[in-house]
Amino acid sequence: QVQLVESGGGLVQPGGSLRLSCAASGFTFSNYAMRWYRQAPGMERVWVATIDNVGTITIYSDSVKGRFTISRDNAKNTVNLQMNNLKPEDTAVYYCHAPTLGFWGQGTQVTVSS
Repeated sequence: QVQLVESGGGLVQPGGSLRLSCAASGFTFSNYAMRWYRQAPGMERVWVATIDNVGTITIYSDSVKGRFTISRDNAKNTVNLQMNNLKPEDTAVYYCHAPTLGFWGQGTQVTVSS
């Protein structure tokens, strides 16, 4: 069955970096675009970034543009989110999503705090 498993979250100080990974299984990963979303406490889940199926097209929300980089490794069935210059407002649970298939991972917590 389809599985998306996120990892790499944690506690980091403002200005720091984290790299999230999402391991995919149960479908032909290289055929599908992938997205990252995040959900802050008490807020709706919002879109963060998208990458096409071959990794040549990336799109970002304005709030993370220039600080986050989405990438993928189709040989390893993983999609990554490199997050630099983190801010307290980046604190959220981060989810990877296969939009065409409608599947979500369980999420990984990112906390930015001094």
